[in-house]
Amino acid sequence: MSASHLSTPNELASAGISYSRKNPFPGHVLVNRRLNSPDSEKETRHLEISLEHSCLDYQVGDSMAVYPTNDPDLVDDILKALCANGDEPIAGLKGAPDTTFRTALLRDYGVTQPTPKLLRSIAQRASAAPLLKELLHEDRRHDLDTYLWGMEVIDFLVEHPSVHFAPQDFIALLPKLQPRLYSIASSLKAHPTAAHFIVDVISYSSHGRKRKGVCSTFLAERCTDSPAPIFPAVSKFRLPEDGDAPLIMVGPGTGVAPFRAFLQERQAIGARGKTWLFFGAQREKSDFYYQEDFESFIADGVLTKLDTAFSRDQAHKIYVQNRMMGSSGELWKWLEEGAYFYVCGDAKRMAKDVDATLREIVQEQGGKSVDEANEYVEKLKSDKRYKRDVY
Repeated sequence: MSASHLSTPNELASAGISYSRKNPFPGHVLVNRRLNSPDSEKETRHLEISLEHSCLDYQVGDSMAVYPTNDPDLVDDILKALCANGDEPIAGLKGAPDTTFRTALLRDYGVTQPTPKLLRSIAQRASAAPLLKELLHEDRRHDLDTYLWGMEVIDFLVEHPSVHFAPQDFIALLPKLQPRLYSIASSLKAHPTAAHFIVDVISYSSHGRKRKGVCSTFLAERCTDSPAPIFPAVSKFRLPEDGDAPLIMVGPGTGVAPFRAFLQERQAIGARGKTWLFFGAQREKSDFYYQEDFESFIADGVLTKLDTAFSRDQAHKIYVQNRMMGSSGELWKWLEEGAYFYVCGDAKRMAKDVDATLREIVQEQGGKSVDEANEYVEKLKSDKRYKRDVY
């Protein structure tokens, strides 16, 4: 019996169905609650997805691949712009059974970010697209990126109503819909029947349209009565085998996810190594994610030290790297005692600033030259004592 004829994890397990990247587990969302208050500038949610009957295994530090479907309202808008009813037949992906145009747009293809192939095809077919044709020249790449900011596939279809695509031809211009990776915010030892996640729900307006993050709104809004397909993704973001080794963890915003899992794991196994967490967000009152959890870890002795940086609670912005520098002497002492240094979160700014601050601390507190400080940090990396999970 194929998995497509079975509806629940229990039925799948009974039929001996195993799960893989190509056949993800149909998880059920057990908990979906907002972590920040309504007056926050962000919407961040804590989700718990059931692992009952899945036999899925992972370690703390791993991520979970979530296989979303697209927003049905957006798909309807695309079908309308293409003058299609959605029932048109479409060839299945890589030997899969044939499907309908609507189903393919919902489940198989990315329908938000326009591909160069799609843009070139629109430019060739549109009766009035001189600007787009110009921007597609190789030497206008930066200008094209600027032009595309905040625009999606639907914008080009609406802007160029003279363009007509046959459904199969249109599908050929779209990328395959990819799973999204989320750091798992829980330990199997503490929560054997569910995986926890912390998700920033992406929602904003541009060019007169409401935009929604594909996977974040899938999890937050569209998984009430339908499964959330998931499968673990192995990472090298691992705890040290030695439970006595000290940990320094830098995880602002949703980057705190794996460190919540680390602390649960260390609590479960009775590890004795001291731990230090740097957490940052916009405002303490509205955005202190998992505050009760961390206070409990401190009370139990699992979390030794917690430094917070709430950037907008004062006139001048304070970030996690500022807190690091403010405790530079103690941080250097921990490193010299063999501490492992972990960073999770934004790659563009935060991770670069944290790395620069770490090197500055090593230079100043260790009495080293710039080159010597860089060698020290690179040695931390080669010894697997400096690990990053950034995105």
